[in-house]
Amino acid sequence: MGAMNGFMIEVDGTGVAVPDGSSLLTAVRAAGVELPSLCSDDRLSPAGSCRTCLVRAGGRIVAACVTPASSGMRVDTGSDDVVRLRRDAVEVIVSALPPRALADGGPGELAHVCRSLGIGPEAAQGAGGRGGDDSHPYVHLDRDLCIACGRCVRMCSEVQGTFALTLVGRGGDTVVAPGTGGPWIESDCVACGGCVDTCPTGAISQPGAARGLTSAFHPAEGRTRTTCGYCGVGCALDVVTRDGEVTAVLPARDGPVNRGHACVKGRFSHGFRTSPERLTRPLLRRDGVLEPAGWDEALAHVARGLRTAVDAGGPDSVAAISSARATNEENYLVQKFMRVVIGTNNVDNCSRLCHSPSAAGLTASFGLSGGTDTFDDVERADCLLVVGANPVEAHPVVGARLLRQVLRGARLVVADPRAVGLALHADVHLRPRPGTNVALFHGLAHVLLAEGLTDEEFLRERATGLPELTELLADYSPDRVADLTGVPAADLVAAARLYGGAGRPAIVYGLGVTEHLHGTDGVRSLSNLAVLRGAVGTDRGYGVNPLRGQNNVQGASDMGALPDLLPGYGKVTDAAVRSRAEDVWGVPVPARPGLRIPGMFAAARAGELRALWIVGEDVCATDPDTDQVARALDACPFVVCNELFLSETARHADVVLPAASWLEKDGTFVNFDRRFQRVRPAVPPPGQARTDFDILWAVAEAMGAGLGCPTPADALAECGRLAPVFAGLSHDRLDREGSVPWPCRSPHGPGEAKLYTERFATPDGRAHLAAAPYLPPGEQPDDDYPLVLVTGRRWAHYNSGSMTRRGGNLALDPVDFLDLHSDDAGRYGLRDGQDVTVESRHGRARLVVRVGEQTAPGQVFCSFHFPASGVNRLTSDVADTVTSCPEYKVTAVRVAAS
Repeated sequence: MGAMNGFMIEVDGTGVAVPDGSSLLTAVRAAGVELPSLCSDDRLSPAGSCRTCLVRAGGRIVAACVTPASSGMRVDTGSDDVVRLRRDAVEVIVSALPPRALADGGPGELAHVCRSLGIGPEAAQGAGGRGGDDSHPYVHLDRDLCIACGRCVRMCSEVQGTFALTLVGRGGDTVVAPGTGGPWIESDCVACGGCVDTCPTGAISQPGAARGLTSAFHPAEGRTRTTCGYCGVGCALDVVTRDGEVTAVLPARDGPVNRGHACVKGRFSHGFRTSPERLTRPLLRRDGVLEPAGWDEALAHVARGLRTAVDAGGPDSVAAISSARATNEENYLVQKFMRVVIGTNNVDNCSRLCHSPSAAGLTASFGLSGGTDTFDDVERADCLLVVGANPVEAHPVVGARLLRQVLRGARLVVADPRAVGLALHADVHLRPRPGTNVALFHGLAHVLLAEGLTDEEFLRERATGLPELTELLADYSPDRVADLTGVPAADLVAAARLYGGAGRPAIVYGLGVTEHLHGTDGVRSLSNLAVLRGAVGTDRGYGVNPLRGQNNVQGASDMGALPDLLPGYGKVTDAAVRSRAEDVWGVPVPARPGLRIPGMFAAARAGELRALWIVGEDVCATDPDTDQVARALDACPFVVCNELFLSETARHADVVLPAASWLEKDGTFVNFDRRFQRVRPAVPPPGQARTDFDILWAVAEAMGAGLGCPTPADALAECGRLAPVFAGLSHDRLDREGSVPWPCRSPHGPGEAKLYTERFATPDGRAHLAAAPYLPPGEQPDDDYPLVLVTGRRWAHYNSGSMTRRGGNLALDPVDFLDLHSDDAGRYGLRDGQDVTVESRHGRARLVVRVGEQTAPGQVFCSFHFPASGVNRLTSDVADTVTSCPEYKVTAVRVAAS
């Protein structure tokens, strides 16, 4: 009897159950038979070009990779004639290669196939001499090893969606080449490493790594499965090590989110680990100078400084800033240390600067602070509304998967001021003026209501607030919204009809929604669209899903590293929530909410904050109005900093503690769709560096206090006892299952991947529509500052660049550019590549102009990856009225030649 959604075939006399749509190659491998398939990769469409996977089926000899399996088919793989034909096909391919292609028992796929068929190095007879390309820091091309299988070209187009590679030449001279011509470094390649990973011969390889080393063949001496420490996608990676050093990082084929794919950061940007600038010993400030010290002295100094601050100003004179770079367990320990050892709720994390409006807005609308659906579900949507996000650069694996969905036929609406990434493939690209999101979302909602594109039953049974919203939306006709946002009314209507008419729409958004004066209103107004469509918690859509910026932004907040919330988002003002924490911790928990990050800096400048512990954040580079941040650090009597490098923030510290990186830690991260995944140490920290977990433990001991939970596994277990939404999570379970989403209330339950299928987590169990009017942004351009600056990320770097600037990424993106429209370049007499000074009402930065059409006239864009440029000296302290998230997306500036 056939398997569910499948059927039976016979392979070499053995019955095999295969799913519908399987190829013969899939069926043969399911039977445990190894076939060569040099042009095939499970991640790619079949090509059938190499003829190395020949089998006999139905009386004919066919290529297994391109032949569909059918019920009752009999397949023969082992007869002499079929084996001989496969061997002949491989020998023909090998004969054109130089002898070094098979020398020294190489680890590549071709070498493995030749060994299995008994083909020795002498079969390689080619003369070579076709040359190579070593212009790129991470990708090396050896044309003599290219067999023109096309896997790299298909990987680039089908998986990455960059279309950077092609095959050139004719016959035996056909080789892969960058599609733009010229050297690889000047091509459109985004260094995802997919071509390296799929190449069966080592023709495309990573310099310094073993040729042909992939996730499928010949593991090196050590291989550790972990989770990427860059953006919030949560890619599963295999870190290959030899003699205590990282030799390669490979995307895991069974990674639940990345599925064998990666980006330039996760795949290649690990050179920072061995940078000579890496901190390896504690530093203490003596006579104004940071000098090396031993751990015992440093720990005693930190303990003494914190005790002195508490004695002088009470527990609330101490504060801590935790980190999205840190593990869940480390974030849990930071907030526990502050509440249990110090006795204050003055703890916050960097989600304050990016996605705190998501937590506030999603909680108010639906009840929980995470995205509503898994990314697997989002990928099944027939219409994608992507708002204020450039995932192609900031979340490349997600960007690639979304683009694949669009290329398969999903409709795409992009709302973003810039013409970048997915916007180039959109059915409708809405380009609102920065700071007008709420008006734009209300305009879309107006059309949904006016044209009957809402789910009346859902609104009646599962939502509240419709009368108030309907009254508000009467003022947001397409024509009025066009005046407010600059988006043509016809485009607004077309976008609303696409989203409103879809069978399974999904919303994906980023920091372009949250980093505004009214960012929480933006999240809630965007959420309205999904509620109006009945596309949350139903089979009629895939909700509202934020793309988290850093690797553990979600987890840092989940663990309670927030001034008003305990682990699991229980309010510190709720006596029952505090009581549960007190039962676990054995000490009273302060009832008054603590300081947010901006409040910490203000208190320091006012002389009220006496000690500040900063864990893994370069606040002098990433926080807004950084001149004021630096003044706050200088005003605070005692500053401790855990860091990888002597960052600008660390230069202001009294104690700098050398910390371990994500490659050197044990614990868990939570990605953007609420998946807990394991983080495992692949290599030891350099020198005397320690994990933040160990540092926190040691400081508590030096203060004569105990934190309990001596291991990261114990910390997660304790968190589960305190927060019911995490009660079913443990290291052991994640080691078995790979990833588990929260809420997960039982060790035996699967976790809730899709939220709100029965009721919303609000007090009344309903989704809450928001009727917040549009209000203008915190800054407006004028004659003195005529341009609007938007900041964000570039594909090759990450945040302050402390890790990505210490490696080959500098060759890919060497400076902070200011993107300027050609009209503005002409207006101000600026040319491409020119050094310019950018001034705002708050500060000054120096950048390099890049003239183009990606930004609209009157708008400029830059990243903040190079702190020396001073970009965040420009940004203001204007912040979201609900959460204090800074308005990074709207700053009035002027530009002049330097």
